[in-house]
Amino acid sequence: MLVKVLFQQIASVCMAMLVLLSTVSWTVDKHLCMGRVMDISLFTEADDCDMEKAMVAMGNETMDNHCCDDESFTISGQDDLKLTLTDLELEQQVFLFAFTHTFLNPTASLEEHCVPHQGYPPPLITRDIHLLDQVFLI
Repeated sequence: MLVKVLFQQIASVCMAMLVLLSTVSWTVDKHLCMGRVMDISLFTEADDCDMEKAMVAMGNETMDNHCCDDESFTISGQDDLKLTLTDLELEQQVFLFAFTHTFLNPTASLEEHCVPHQGYPPPLITRDIHLLDQVFLI
């Protein structure tokens, strides 16, 4: 029973994380300096390598910074998660209901049957009745 509860909790956390990760839009921003990755940032803009400040300090304010480059890419998440039970067909609704019912209550329909002769030993066979009466199945 403990394993079942633990499995259900792990499965529910995994499903919640799957929904969260599939609905959030991800943006990764990289700052490259001389072809090398200097900074990577998730959701925000990457920090630069301060090459512009060094050029200002050297007195080259008018010269463009050709060695630095910024790259970013975005993975958009889902926006249409408004699926309701009425969007499913009748056969799908019946299957979903039956599957969840049997998954959550696998032994609900099994009843413990009372066996009245369970504590008594079987009778001892002293003679083989089939041989005595010579009755054989052909």
